[in-house]
This record gives sequence, C-alpha cells and structure tokens, in this order.
Amino acid sequence: MKKLLPILFLLVGLGGGIGAGIAMSPSGKTKDGDMDKSAAAEPKKAKEKATKTKSDKKDTASKYEYLKMTKQFVIPVVKSDRIAALVTMSLSLETKPGVAETIYEFEPKLRDGFLQVLFDHANTGGFNGNFTESDNLDLVRKALLQVAKKDLGDDVLQVLIMSVNRQDT
Repeated sequence: MKKLLPILFLLVGLGGGIGAGIAMSPSGKTKDGDMDKSAAAEPKKAKEKATKTKSDKKDTASKYEYLKMTKQFVIPVVKSDRIAALVTMSLSLETKPGVAETIYEFEPKLRDGFLQVLFDHANTGGFNGNFTESDNLDLVRKALLQVAKKDLGDDVLQVLIMSVNRQDT
C-alpha cells in the first residue's frame, strides 16, 4: 500500500495537469466547437502589425546609419587648479547611408573637435550640478553637431549621447 500511494498521486496529478492544459489552451474554439471570431481575427491583425513594423524598419534602416565612435571621451572637470572629477561620454552619429568609411577616416579630426567642445563645456561648468538635465545635454549635442557638420558636411544628421558618467575624485 505504501508503494501504491505515490503512484496513485502521480497519476491523479498527471491527469489533472493534462486536463487543465486542455481546458486552458488557446485553441480559439468555443465550447460548441466553433471557431471564436476574435481568435480568428487576432492572427490577421498580428500579421498586419508585423508586416507594417518590418516595412517601417526597412524604411528607417535605408534612411539612416548609426556609427559608434570607437572610444569613449574622457573629460576632466577642473576646480581650483585640480581635477575634481572625470566625465566619460560615449557618442554615436546618425548619418546618411554609405558614409561610414569616410567618417571613420576623419575620426581623429572629429574626435579633436568633439574634445574641444567637451572641454569648453566642462570649463564653463556644464558638468557641474545636474549635468544630465535635458537642456544642458541639448547644448552639448548642438555644439557637437556643428563640429561634425563643419568637418563632414550634411552627411551627419545628429550626434547621439549614448552614455555619460561623472566620477568625482
């Protein structure tokens, strides 16, 4: 009897699990066996959404390219002739398609211009206080975009700030 009881519990549990699985399955059929109208309509809507999303992504992908700058930018924040903090920033560029090679060739010049903008921003107190405030970061983006457009023309559409971190010393 002691050996039979676990087997009995196993069979009852297995039967209950199978029954619950059948009862709760999303088969789309009602109790009458007819197909539920909303369940039949859902796959069509899902296919339409997937098709729209894929076509939207193709359109967006063909309009822009996103190029990550190869290294982070490290900007010292100086107070009283001492380095009070270091700010690290990762940037990417939104560009027209097919200009990646050109941009990577000009990256040293672009980095130099970007560093000058970031150093100026740090020297004017841009990385003090709430430096991640939207208006503050917009100023940096606009200044970086001006440098990028000066060096690369209209091939660069936006400068994207991917990460910003400040480490106080």
